[in-house]
Amino acid sequence: MNDENVAAVPAGFEQLPEKLGFADVLQPWYRRVQGDRISFGLIVEAQHCNMMEICHGGVLMTMADMAGAAGVNLARGVTAGSPTMNISLDFISAGRLGQWLQADAVQVSLKRSFGFCNGTIEGPEGIVARYNGTFYIPGHKGMWKGEMPRSYA
Repeated sequence: MNDENVAAVPAGFEQLPEKLGFADVLQPWYRRVQGDRISFGLIVEAQHCNMMEICHGGVLMTMADMAGAAGVNLARGVTAGSPTMNISLDFISAGRLGQWLQADAVQVSLKRSFGFCNGTIEGPEGIVARYNGTFYIPGHKGMWKGEMPRSYA
């Protein structure tokens, strides 16, 4: 792959910091918040690919999981995490080495204890995957073994 085939990071995206736990395997990867919309993206590099030089399904699932949880939390007005209760991903096409892939939280619905989010992961040739997720909204001490962190209070 030469430099002329490598996508550029779109305007408004900022690289996520490291030390985010498992999500660090996607580095370098990026986030953009515009009003009530949140997007995550990355340029597919060798470490994101399977042996066929297409983006690994685990990378796509992680992008969907992060976008869905962040979409729910943005709708709640918080930056805390939300545990994933269920997530499904439909693989539509391949994301290829050097391409920009972007996960968007498209629809978010909040209920008392759960947030629901669906969205897409798109590349330069269209939709790569679509997802639906259910995320737990922690609001009680029952899930914490010790003191509930302030970001959840």
